[in-house]
Amino acid sequence: MEKNLSGAIRYEDMARMVGCSVYEFSRVFSFVAGVPVSEYIRRRRLTQAAFDLRQGKGKVIDIALKYGYDSPSAFARAFKEAPRSGPLGRARPAENLSARLFSTNHSRRACYGVSN
Repeated sequence: MEKNLSGAIRYEDMARMVGCSVYEFSRVFSFVAGVPVSEYIRRRRLTQAAFDLRQGKGKVIDIALKYGYDSPSAFARAFKEAPRSGPLGRARPAENLSARLFSTNHSRRACYGVSN
């Protein structure tokens, strides 16, 4: 998921990678992350876009299109509506913008009900 933020992300592929059904993956992910998979992906794309903007990796329109926004106004609206934490709420070094949610091993244990 993290490596493909600028492309299409399929729930079926993610579930297969961790050895769960789509239903189990969605439920476990939401439990662990505290947000649905779709919301996590949206936030990560927005965070990565903020990182790219800070690093000067392209024009606003190019970055907006790269992360799936149809126009600069839709991109700006997404930033406005985002929770005020992380890169939007206060200045943080760009290198702190990345986020890893959980490891594959942890997710496999969760899918099969195995505790630590």
